[in-house]
Amino acid sequence: MAQISVKVNGMTRVVDTDPTTPLLYILRNDLGLKGTRFGCGEGHCGACTVLVDGKPLQSCDTPLWSAAEHEITTVEGLSQGGAHVNDMHPIQQAFLDEQAAQCGYCINGMVMTAKALLDQTPHASSREIREALAGNLCRCGTHTRILRAVEQAAKEMAS
Repeated sequence: MAQISVKVNGMTRVVDTDPTTPLLYILRNDLGLKGTRFGCGEGHCGACTVLVDGKPLQSCDTPLWSAAEHEITTVEGLSQGGAHVNDMHPIQQAFLDEQAAQCGYCINGMVMTAKALLDQTPHASSREIREALAGNLCRCGTHTRILRAVEQAAKEMAS
C-alpha cells in the first residue's frame, strides 16, 4: 500500500492503495465517481474511457501509478459547475438531444472519446468521428444517433 496523489476533474486527492490497482477501481470505489463504467475489464470496449492529459485512455487496464502524475478527467468533470441540464457540456447535451443512449452503458466512454476528438479536431469529419469511436462498443445499436450527436456537438462547440 502507498499514498498516491491523483488529480481528477481539477481536484487533487490522495488515496491509500496498491499502486497497481486499476485506475477504474480508484475512480469508482475510492473517489465515488460512478460515471466511468466497467465493461470488459481488458481495455477493448471503451466503457471505462477517461481522459488523461486530454487523451482517451481505458481506465480498466491502466494501473494507478501510470496516471498519478497526470490530469484525469471523468464524465463527471465535463459538466459546467452543477448537476442541472443547463450545466451539461455541449457533447453531453448533444447526446441527450439526439437520444443517443438506449441502455446508456457505453455512453460515458463515447462522450469522453468524442471530447478528446473534438478538442483535437474541432471540425472532425464523419469519417474521423467513426474512426475515433471505433474502439467504443455499443450493443444496443444506437451508432447512428451517437454519430449525429458528435456531429451536433462539433457544430455547437465551433460556434
